[in-house]
Amino acid sequence: MALRDAKVGVRNEAGIETVTGILKQRFGERFQTGQAFRAQHAHTTTYIPAQLPDGVFFAETADDVKAAVRVCADHKVPVIGFGTGSSLEGQVNAPNGGISIDFSRMNRVLEVNPEDLDCTVEPGITREALNIHLRDTGLFFPIDPGANASIGGMTSTRASGTNAVRYGTMKDNVLAVTAVTASGEEIRTARRARKSSAGYDLTRLFVGAEGTLGILTSVTLRLHGIPQKIAGGVCAFPSVKAACDAVIMTIQMGIPVARIELVDALQMRASIAYAGLPYEESPALFLEFHGTDETVALQSAAFAEIAAECGGGEFKWAASPEERTKLWKARHDAYWSVRALAPGLAVLSTDVCVPISRLADCVAETQADIEANGLLAPIVGHAGDGNFHVQLLFDDKSAAGIATAEEFVARLNARALAMDGTCTGEHGIGQGKMAFLEQELGGTVDLMRQIKRSLDPDNILNPGKIFHLG
Repeated sequence: MALRDAKVGVRNEAGIETVTGILKQRFGERFQTGQAFRAQHAHTTTYIPAQLPDGVFFAETADDVKAAVRVCADHKVPVIGFGTGSSLEGQVNAPNGGISIDFSRMNRVLEVNPEDLDCTVEPGITREALNIHLRDTGLFFPIDPGANASIGGMTSTRASGTNAVRYGTMKDNVLAVTAVTASGEEIRTARRARKSSAGYDLTRLFVGAEGTLGILTSVTLRLHGIPQKIAGGVCAFPSVKAACDAVIMTIQMGIPVARIELVDALQMRASIAYAGLPYEESPALFLEFHGTDETVALQSAAFAEIAAECGGGEFKWAASPEERTKLWKARHDAYWSVRALAPGLAVLSTDVCVPISRLADCVAETQADIEANGLLAPIVGHAGDGNFHVQLLFDDKSAAGIATAEEFVARLNARALAMDGTCTGEHGIGQGKMAFLEQELGGTVDLMRQIKRSLDPDNILNPGKIFHLG
C-alpha cells in the first residue's frame, strides 16, 4: 500500500545543484537549504516517511512563482507547492528531490465582491484568516476541513469538511484559479461569472490535482451569507447503525442540516476525556442548523422526530456561541483526542465515502472488522455526505504494526468500492492511496496519465503523487 508507493524516484543531481545555486543567488534569504527548513516542508501526519526537498523558496508574488518554476523547468527539477503541511497522504513529500515553494507569504485577499458573493485570494491564506477578513461584510467561506489549512492546499486536494452537506466541497465553491504551468506560464481558468459554457472546465481539472498539473497563484471563491440563526447540539444513539439510519432519513427527507457529524462510542470517550464534553459515552451525532429563527426551529423539530424513530435520545442544545465553539473544536480535535487514548501508538487517519444509502452498512461492517481483529480505531464522519474517517491506533515502529494497519486500510477501501463508493472523500490520493485509485477507476487512470504527460512532459510538478507515470 502506502509504503510501497512512496518510493524514492530518480534524482537529477546536476539540475538540482544548478537550480539551488541560481535561486540562492537570485532570492537570497528567501531561499533556504538548511536541514530544519527542508524537514518542515516534508511534514507528513502519517507513517509515510518524510522525503525532503533540496531547498525551500518563500514566494511573495505570482511573478516569484513564475520565475522559480521557469528555472526548475529549464533544468528539469521538481517543484512541490506547500501551504500549511496539513495534508494526510504524503502530498508534500519530494520523492525525486527538488524545490518546495512555500506560500505562507502569499496570503493576501486580492478582491472581495460582496454583491456577487465571491472573492479572490492568494493560495497561502488560511480559511480562518479569510473568514476573519470577511467578517465585516456579512459573508463567510464555509468549507471547514478541521485543520486551519491554506486555501491553495484545500483547492489542490479538493477538500471537504463538516459543512459540506449544506455548502458542498471545494469543487463546488471554487469559481476560477490562476496557475503556473510546467513551462512557467501563468494561466487563468475562468472568469467570475456563476455559469459558463466556454470550452473545457479547466477549473475543475486543477481542483483536486494535488499540484501535479500547475502551481496555483490565486483562487476565486464562492462566498455565502452568515446565517441569521445558528444552533446546534448533540444527540446520542444506542448504536452507530441507529445514528447512521437517522442521517440517511434526514438527508432523504431534504432537511437542510448544515452539519451532521457521526462519532462512535470510543471517539466520544476520547473527546470527553480530551475536551471535557458534558455528554455520555455513546454513539452520537453532532448537528448544526443554519437559517432564521423559524427555519432552524422547523429543521430541529423535524430532526428530533427522526432521531426518536431511530431510538435516539434527547437532543442536547449547545445553547451559547461559546458552547457551540467548544463542541466543534472537540470534533476538529478528534485526531489529538485519539492520540491521547494510547500515547505510545501512532494514529493513521484514513477516509472513504459511500452513497448515503450505504453508509450504515459500510460503517457497521467496518466496526465488525475492527472488533474481529482486536484493533483500536475510533470512527468519526461527515455523515451527511456518506464520508467517514477511521483513526487507527497502531505501532508504526514495527513491521507487524504497519502491516496490520495497511491490511485494515485495504479491507476498508475494498468495502467502500464494493458499495460503489470512493477510496477517499476528502484526503486525496497523494502517495498513500495510489493502489486504491487504480482499483476504483481502472483504465481511467491512464487517461489521467495522458493529461499529466501533455501538461507536464518532464514530470516536474509534484512527481510521485496520485499515480506513477511508468
